[in-house]
Amino acid sequence: MKIMAKRKDSKNIKLNAARQAKNDEFYTQLADIENELRHYREHFRNKTIFCNCDDPYESNFFKYFALNFNALGLKKLIATCYAGSPIANTLLSLFDDESPEEKTTRNPHKIEISEVTENPEMGFGMAEVAELLKHKKNVLTRLKGDGDFRSAECIELLKQADIVVTNPPFSLFREYVSQLDEYKKKFLIIGNKNAITYKEVFKLIKDNHFFTGNRPMAGGMWLCVPEGCDFDKTIGGKKLKNVPSCWFTNMKIAKHNEEIKLYKTYTAEEYPKYDNYDAIEVAKVVDIPVDYDGIMGVPITFLDKYNPKQFEIVGLIAGNIKGLAGIPSKIGKDGPYINGKLKYGRLLIRNK
Repeated sequence: MKIMAKRKDSKNIKLNAARQAKNDEFYTQLADIENELRHYREHFRNKTIFCNCDDPYESNFFKYFALNFNALGLKKLIATCYAGSPIANTLLSLFDDESPEEKTTRNPHKIEISEVTENPEMGFGMAEVAELLKHKKNVLTRLKGDGDFRSAECIELLKQADIVVTNPPFSLFREYVSQLDEYKKKFLIIGNKNAITYKEVFKLIKDNHFFTGNRPMAGGMWLCVPEGCDFDKTIGGKKLKNVPSCWFTNMKIAKHNEEIKLYKTYTAEEYPKYDNYDAIEVAKVVDIPVDYDGIMGVPITFLDKYNPKQFEIVGLIAGNIKGLAGIPSKIGKDGPYINGKLKYGRLLIRNK
């Protein structure tokens, strides 16, 4: 994921602020993409994939799909680059008609791949992109705007796509997911784990249109950061930061069809009720009682085990959520309390 260019209209205020703070500049490692996407291979066949936050020279998402274009049986691959990309147009001239000045402006562009006659090798880079573009069915085109995923021309590309796969700006995650929902697109994206508490996102979770990916939520993801950003470690010359993030999708995968094996039985002593919500506290997912029919509060990591056939998600108790699902609250938006002590945010579920 990269930062898009500045624009003068008001909707980019947050984007510009994030760019200044460099808190959106996270790049996904190819190994993490490979490990996750292998669980969705049947979804990709004969589909148009759109990577709408990805310069093909930087993005490992574009690299993955270009390397596996034929193996996945893709119909088409589209990637859009936005102005401000630190590599685009600086190491390889993309357009024959550019002046010397234009070659340094990092113009936003789109690449559409419809045919890969020879599979690229793992050393895939700028030269290989140039080779792909020699095929008549593959097209490189300048964008009229700045490549913002909310721009009219990028929305037109979105309409053509079957599945969107990328690592979008975390600060714009609400808008990004809302757009995907508006246009009814399948997606596999990376986001901050706290995004599940956003009202725009939680509504989709409750309606079974938003699931965690195959990789467990526990821990964070090691994402690459550019020069000048804080990082936690360096491996192979890459600066990495552990970010509390995970994969999200609306495509069905095997783990969300597996039932949680329940073995514990309910007792009032072991499962106290919240002071401010009519629900019991279940501190661990494995401790969900098999015989309780009421509402239960469970850790958000429950989403990793969630099977819609086994459970119903009815609400959420978290600091930035209030009054969801009609759950009675005596205190307000602070979160769940037991004996006056604040607990972590909880999903509210019912055993079917």
